[in-house]
Amino acid sequence: MANATSLLPSFLLLTFLFSLLVHSSEPKSDPDVVRKQFLDAHNAVRASHGLPPLGWSREMKYYAQWWADKQRVGCQLIHSALDYGENIFWGEGNGWTATEAVEAWAAEEQYYDYWTNTCMPGRDCTHYTQIVWRTTTSVGCAKIKCDNGDTYIVCEYYPHGNVIGEWPY
Repeated sequence: MANATSLLPSFLLLTFLFSLLVHSSEPKSDPDVVRKQFLDAHNAVRASHGLPPLGWSREMKYYAQWWADKQRVGCQLIHSALDYGENIFWGEGNGWTATEAVEAWAAEEQYYDYWTNTCMPGRDCTHYTQIVWRTTTSVGCAKIKCDNGDTYIVCEYYPHGNVIGEWPY
């Protein structure tokens, strides 16, 4: 008959194998699914204004990823300096989705006055106007978990919108 000490290695092996099984079945973030979520959310907003859909840009996605990675420590809402349109989202915790970030930006529509082409005083609506900028044709986005566990999302747009003196649509 085996004693408890001789069964310990078998128990540890079984525990390890079970752990691998459980963790391998956890859903992973599929890049194609996330890309589709970003595009569907953007294009739903654009469609509501009769605008053509955006296409996905790998170049913009790579730049968004690079910029997000630079912000991983501190999760700061700082814009890059290149000549692309850019929307940034920060959310406490890591449960935020691509769709929720785009919806947050699109919610700024309530602060935009089309007839004067301005945002309400004290309000920002430039994330919304970038989404619906007629001449923008492509977008690329990245989502990361910051070192503090929060969510950071960046979308880059080409060509950029928010040109002073021009209407978005």
